Amino acid sequence: MNAPPAGSPLDAVSSLKTKLGLLVVASVVTAVLLTLLGSAADVSPLLVLPVSVALALGVTQLLAAGMVAPLRQMTTVSRAMARGDYSGRVRTSATDEVGQLAAAFNRMAEDLATVDRERRDLIATVSHELRTPLTAMTALLENLADGVVPPDTAQLGAALEQAQRLGSLVDDLLQLSRLEAGVVDLDRREIHLRALVVDSVAQVVSAGRPGRYDVEVADDLRVRADPARLRQLLVNVLDNAGRHAPPDTHVRVSAGAVADGWWLEVTDSGRGVAPEDRERVFARFGTDGAGGTGLGLAVARWVAELHGGTLRFLDPPAGRGARLRLAVPTPLPAGPRWTTPTTTQETPMTATTRPAPPSPDDLAVGGTPPSGLDQLFGRFWPESGIGSGLATVAAAAAAGLVAGLALSLTAVGVTWTLVAVTSGAAALATARRRRETWTVLCSVLALLLVLPMTLLDAWWVQALGLISATAVFLCGMTGARTVPGILLSGIAWPLASLRGLPWFGRSLRIAGTGSRTPALVRTAVWSLLGLGVFGTIFASANPVFGSWVDQLVPTLSFNDVVGRLFLAGFVFAATLGAGYLALNPARVEVLADRRVTPLANRFEWLVPVLVVDAVFVAFIAAQARALIGGRAYIEASTGLTYADYVHQGFGQLTLATALTVLVVWVASRRAGEAPADRRWMFASLGLLCALTLLVVASALRGMGVYQDAYGFTTLRLFVDVFEGWLGFVVLSIMVAGALGLGRWLPRVALASGAVALVGLAAINPDAWVAGRNLDRYKSTGALDLYYLQSLSADAAPVIVERLPAEVARCVLRTLPLSSLDPEALDDVRAWNLSRSRAQDAVRRIGVLPGFPAPEDECADVWNRFAE
Repeated sequence: MNAPPAGSPLDAVSSLKTKLGLLVVASVVTAVLLTLLGSAADVSPLLVLPVSVALALGVTQLLAAGMVAPLRQMTTVSRAMARGDYSGRVRTSATDEVGQLAAAFNRMAEDLATVDRERRDLIATVSHELRTPLTAMTALLENLADGVVPPDTAQLGAALEQAQRLGSLVDDLLQLSRLEAGVVDLDRREIHLRALVVDSVAQVVSAGRPGRYDVEVADDLRVRADPARLRQLLVNVLDNAGRHAPPDTHVRVSAGAVADGWWLEVTDSGRGVAPEDRERVFARFGTDGAGGTGLGLAVARWVAELHGGTLRFLDPPAGRGARLRLAVPTPLPAGPRWTTPTTTQETPMTATTRPAPPSPDDLAVGGTPPSGLDQLFGRFWPESGIGSGLATVAAAAAAGLVAGLALSLTAVGVTWTLVAVTSGAAALATARRRRETWTVLCSVLALLLVLPMTLLDAWWVQALGLISATAVFLCGMTGARTVPGILLSGIAWPLASLRGLPWFGRSLRIAGTGSRTPALVRTAVWSLLGLGVFGTIFASANPVFGSWVDQLVPTLSFNDVVGRLFLAGFVFAATLGAGYLALNPARVEVLADRRVTPLANRFEWLVPVLVVDAVFVAFIAAQARALIGGRAYIEASTGLTYADYVHQGFGQLTLATALTVLVVWVASRRAGEAPADRRWMFASLGLLCALTLLVVASALRGMGVYQDAYGFTTLRLFVDVFEGWLGFVVLSIMVAGALGLGRWLPRVALASGAVALVGLAAINPDAWVAGRNLDRYKSTGALDLYYLQSLSADAAPVIVERLPAEVARCVLRTLPLSSLDPEALDDVRAWNLSRSRAQDAVRRIGVLPGFPAPEDECADVWNRFAE
């Protein structure tokens, strides 16, 4: 594993303590400067705080990434070494204690790789060496067993000799630990070279190797060498030459002495070795073209180098064939210990040891070492299957840029919807679940929920729509299907700013070679510089072009620039968090698999449910008695008017409906699986749901009566919709229980709530309430002008159309239509459909927003309509 160097701006600092101090100072200074800047520009603390924290965390990640990268690499490399892969190294340019530790770690890894390579090479070499005497002995024993040769002393002696040679090779295995240490003792002695060559030829022939061998070595040539090792060399080179020599040709063995040593050559008439392959054939497992393993010549060179000599192919004298020359110098008198050499070319011993596949914990993503956050978030939020997120970062940056440039700061309008849609699209573009039906449905609902910021002026509808859109969208990104999963989806979004920091650093490739960030920054800087310089020149040269520039680039004050920078940073961070959550969804259903132990005794859950059923029955009975008795009975028994009676307790009934859902959820989880338990559960909870629907109907009826008596308000309309949604949820529980579809209930409840809110926004609540109150005015003559004044600009067209002009002027002159002030109306980015319609309506009756009339001008109107 050759990881790129993990560069860091602090690599030149040689002390880890100093680095940590600088890291703290940089983070604190960044946060303080941003706070001071925001305070000087009168930016809201609610915007300054998250941006300052996010940027401080980003600076910390930037500086700390290179500091801890070597440690993470060491963890990954050590795990790879445990699997048998010693190729990994820690790449860092740090000079502190961590860098020194990395250098020591690399040296240790190199030593371990050498030892492991030598161990495997020895095993392969010994295996190869054992095969030759085993083959010879097996052939001899088969001839003896078949009666081909007589079992005389000579044949038995030859078999014994091969067995003794096997024993000698087994002794070599006992020297494995010494070989791994890189030191081998040579047993040098004076030997007759010709006798050793003849004996080696006989061994090769007895092993079944065909061919003829001509030994041209003087009888009196004596050399000083290790006879066992030299026999290894001769047997391997003679066997190699015999395999390559054509039939009916001779292999010539010659030797001689020189002033500084001695030499031996083996020549054959085969196809020879090409000059470019004369080193490759000595590599372990290098192909020799004749069916060999490729170890023979590697072992021969190993023996030659042990003696301090060389073994290499030379040009053949006749221009064809192969000529192998061994040259050994005169040994030193002290009899040195020779270090085991490494081969000139190495081939990994994949046939001996195959590294196991990496475990999931070895790497985080795309070969990235796991970070401390992986352990912090655990199985709730692992990083799996994601690589570089540069596209997500770029999309989030685009959303932040749109917000900084386009978002209206005077009033909520079309640009708010634009920014919300841009941020959602940026997260959805790379979402892992973007093709799932649930995610698509949630995205559509989220889009519908942010439209009121463009279509309506009621702030409470806009706020509810934005909050609900965020919640629904996040659930779609995480695939939440349970109540805990839905709640954890909302929590995971702000946590993404912390969980995604390592991913953010990898996406930008801030550290290390191959970084794209400098190129991107340079491109952006030069592009903005060219736009500014040439745009200014042409704007001053051509008045038409200058007018276009004035329309596109508003004049901004210092406070505006700073505020928009903070706003862009906030939207970027929020979008990036949502994008990371979409790209790598948290396992929000981590609690869904936990099985609640059913209660051993049925009465522990059944009796409380039956008690609740009894209370509901008593309440329904009281409601029925009041309905039968009518107004007279209610006024006589309670002292309240009928309207006050039906209104009293509406909030309590809504709370009781919500608690019913909780009771059903808890009881269904604690009930046992026995058939009797299931029957009691369906009966008791089914009765409770049926009674709850009667309570919902009673509450809605009561609110209707109260609204007919005292008028309509947006709050009463909202609680009507909320109570109706709770009734739908209860009905869904009954249907799901009957059909066994309980796992779909949380999603049905979430989607139906979003649909209910979309429906509420679709009827334009403020305009609807104003219209109903004006209908009530026509039938009863009662109208609460003060309440009409509290409505938003959504109600203005209805007021103008349904009230006399003089009354409408008085209502709209004192109506706090702050969103209709000239600054908001002149800001194209704050355009809103309801405000645009309200502006047209008030102008039709001659009202100028922001200039209320004197109080005495509308005094008669207030007296006439006062209730």
